[in-house]
Amino acid sequence: MTSQTTADILATQSNDPTFDNVWDEIVYRGLVHVSTDTEALRELLGGEPITYYCGFDPTAPSLHLGNLVQLLLLRRLQLAGHRPLGLVGGSTGLIGDPRPTAERVLKTREQTAEWVERIRVHVTKFIASDGANALRVVNNLDWTEPMSAIEFLRDIGKNFRVNTMLKKDAVSARLNSDAGISYTEFSYQILQGLDFRELYRTYDCVLQTGGSDQWGNLTSGTELIRRTEGVSVHAIGTPLITNSDGTKFGKSEGNAIWLDPDMTSPYAFYQFWLNQDDSDVIDRLKVFTFLSRAEIEGLEVEVKERPFAREAQKRLALEVTSLVHGTDATQAAIDASSALFGRGDLTALPLDVVDAAIAELPNATVDATTTVSQAMVATGLVESLGAARRAAAEGGVYVNNERVSDESVAISTLALAGGRAILRRGKKTLAGVTIVG
Repeated sequence: MTSQTTADILATQSNDPTFDNVWDEIVYRGLVHVSTDTEALRELLGGEPITYYCGFDPTAPSLHLGNLVQLLLLRRLQLAGHRPLGLVGGSTGLIGDPRPTAERVLKTREQTAEWVERIRVHVTKFIASDGANALRVVNNLDWTEPMSAIEFLRDIGKNFRVNTMLKKDAVSARLNSDAGISYTEFSYQILQGLDFRELYRTYDCVLQTGGSDQWGNLTSGTELIRRTEGVSVHAIGTPLITNSDGTKFGKSEGNAIWLDPDMTSPYAFYQFWLNQDDSDVIDRLKVFTFLSRAEIEGLEVEVKERPFAREAQKRLALEVTSLVHGTDATQAAIDASSALFGRGDLTALPLDVVDAAIAELPNATVDATTTVSQAMVATGLVESLGAARRAAAEGGVYVNNERVSDESVAISTLALAGGRAILRRGKKTLAGVTIVG
């Protein structure tokens, strides 16, 4: 695999030339769950360059899987010649978008500012910052902080109707809960509407994108601009990415897939994509890769005719992990995946990659005197020492891909550098051990 960074991959991206209009391509890719006037949007995106934006709030130190959908949509529109604005929410991050369940804990100004910078770096990583339609990053604190409370209430708040605001999904859910909702979070949709108007006035921005769960906030902006400027602007809500049981991936649900390698390792990131269900993988390829329609259709045939080969999942994992983490980290993840199951050299893997793999497996920390059989029990590979002895006698116990016949040997004598060991029972059942002392 040729060594490439995200910047290198960015330079090779292109939209599928078999689509006459980028609108048709994003519809094909399933990126439009809800929108304003579809015919007007198709005409708009097929015409002269427009300015469009998406906002990213610093509610965590990293962006995640759901944000990547927006970043890739911004990139596709940029490749079609349109001008992207990436908004980082220095002010909205201080307020907090209302969740359906409970009030957010407000972050300090210092922490919010630190996370704003981290989010800015993420945004600039995936969208080109050079050329005639280079990315421009803006911070809504720049126009919100100077505004007085009187200005906010008279000039902005006057244009919003409380009965309409109460109908927003998150607001309605909170009103019907024991938690209720504070005026602070209730006002969030007004602030997001103000952002759209500011970007319309300053940059002639006429389109906002966001997740479909943000639709109420997106339309707050379109409505404010209609009322105060007398023009119609547009919004696109993308579908939420969910797991097989319909649960959303995100920080609120505790199952976020982060873009920061310190929060989700490249190995874990790669495994997430590799483990996609056959029923989901083609949709994921459409949303998260720049593979052409023809390539995706070819992989769809593979899923139907040779599902056991998992070619679509392998290509998905390769493409997305390379984009986010570069090809070197992706190759390390691939090598680790092969080595764990005896198809590669575990000793050649860097310690951080081994640790990332162990973190994704059932694992235990043991001392240097622990035997292989004790380690198997500690990690849950077997239920008892007797079961460990039987498995070893049958030839089904491996430590770092070497078959172990004497389960009473200290596992530290078989460990990799750094005191790590990968236990395997049979062909596919794995666990990890970290040895201390």
